[in-house]
Amino acid sequence: MASLLLPLLERVGLIILLANLLMISPFYKKMMYHRKETKAKWLLIATFSVFAIISNFTGVLVTSPTSIDSGNAVSLTAHASIANTRTLTIGMSGLIGGPFVGVFVGLISGTVRWLQGGSVPYTYFISSLLIGLLSGFVGRISLRKNTYPAIWQGSLCGVMMEMVQMLCIFIFLPNKANAIALIETIALPMVLVNALGTGIFLSIILGTLRQEESMKAIQTHDVLELANTTLPYFRQGLTPESAVKAAEEIKRFMRVSAVSVTNRQSILAHVGAASDHHIPTKKIITDLSKEVIETGEIHVVRHKHDIGCRYPDCPLSAAIVVPLMVKTKVLGTFKLYFTNADDLTYVEEQLAAGLGNIFSSQLELGQMALEQGLLKDAEIKSLQAQVNPHFLFNAINTISALMRIDNEKAHDLLLQLGKYFRSNIKSTRQNVISVEDELAHLQAYLAIEQARFPDRYQIDIDVSEELYQSGVPPFVIQILVENALKHAFSGRKKDNHVWVHLAPVDQNHLLLEVCDNGSGISKELQDKLGKEVVPSQRGTGSALENLNRRLTSLYGDNAQFSIASDQSGTCFKILLPNRPVEESV
Repeated sequence: MASLLLPLLERVGLIILLANLLMISPFYKKMMYHRKETKAKWLLIATFSVFAIISNFTGVLVTSPTSIDSGNAVSLTAHASIANTRTLTIGMSGLIGGPFVGVFVGLISGTVRWLQGGSVPYTYFISSLLIGLLSGFVGRISLRKNTYPAIWQGSLCGVMMEMVQMLCIFIFLPNKANAIALIETIALPMVLVNALGTGIFLSIILGTLRQEESMKAIQTHDVLELANTTLPYFRQGLTPESAVKAAEEIKRFMRVSAVSVTNRQSILAHVGAASDHHIPTKKIITDLSKEVIETGEIHVVRHKHDIGCRYPDCPLSAAIVVPLMVKTKVLGTFKLYFTNADDLTYVEEQLAAGLGNIFSSQLELGQMALEQGLLKDAEIKSLQAQVNPHFLFNAINTISALMRIDNEKAHDLLLQLGKYFRSNIKSTRQNVISVEDELAHLQAYLAIEQARFPDRYQIDIDVSEELYQSGVPPFVIQILVENALKHAFSGRKKDNHVWVHLAPVDQNHLLLEVCDNGSGISKELQDKLGKEVVPSQRGTGSALENLNRRLTSLYGDNAQFSIASDQSGTCFKILLPNRPVEESV
């Protein structure tokens, strides 16, 4: 037994060495994750068929049931047999690739063994097919779960497959005495070797894949941390300041020699090797970057001349250039450079592609935030535009008339008008102003309206000084008061009362109420106000709709706009977050 066991262990060592070399290859690592695919199955058939043929030709000669030789195993005499590791390789092919792979490897290996000759060679052809089929059925169980058999399961399967081999020898060898003698000589060594070899082979595959998973987990953590770190920079857009900070963070997290960020025309940042000539603010100097900007596709190069840098002593030897895109448009690139081309691996390619998607999303979010800010400014300007023209003409006419009868009052109104428009201009530059500023703006407006219609309106304002530094949207009170003066009283010249009340409802919210004792609003109009434009004879009908949209864009669900109205009057209510103006949106 020992005389056969040691040579067989040597043969197993050769197969294990080949398995190790294969699993080092990124190509085979990737294939092991996609072994259900047809292409992967044919590659597995080719690989394990080569292993099985090597096993056939490196086997240990058994020239008689008890005689072991190390002679030629290529062509056998009529009474010779081979003790080899063929069963191990066929069984492994079935465990990994399923019945399809196992049967094909068994067919190829069995055919080669048959052609070698020896004692009843078709026996080994039949056993090879059976081993490939049976191990394939075992492998299909784990294949359906997208897993691999456990090591002990593989070793047990190896024992069973070798027992199938011994059974075939007993059945098909015509001389049963010789068959039993041969089995007694080779069975135990081959069973032990096959079980050991299958377990080691599986442990190599499982260990390699676990290591790969661990690396991916670490890389995923790094990518998420890098994405979180660069988020505030890319959301600022592609500026020189944000690009430098982002490039520094990318280089800190990744194994690269240099990182560069560009827009469509020039280098915004370059950190690392070749900083002496890849200088920010210069135009893009590499043909590679220009090509990526034009095509919008990732480019990977592993030779210095493919980078396209015209500087003769540039140390950069390999690069990954990734487009930064917003809505299918290329805004720029980020580039990972390597001074040693061997450092650019499949892992770096995948990381770069993933980061490109993340950075592009960050840029798009930044652009959306900018567009939202512009929309908010446009909404304020819309409010201002619908207030200013009519108010200005009416104020000028009022002041012009007063100059003939009361110069002092006309002078005061002119000052109020100037104050009103200064406040108006200031408010258009801010999303939120203080309650104090909003009330000053309201008082300037009311001063002119009271001069136009003396004693027609009574306005009561109830706001605690403790709330003066709370933030509110510009025009929020003035628009509601103006709406009441224009629409609530239907030509009434007296007993027109408007109440303005602002107070906290809890620690986090303010309630603004602007109520009047006018004729009320019909139910039909109540359902439309604040939600759509409602044309009227005294205005564009867009003021309340604009105001409500403004509240939603600033505060979302944290603000509420409601109307209560009946024949005794109308009350507009707005619930707002209670924040100091410097902390408001």
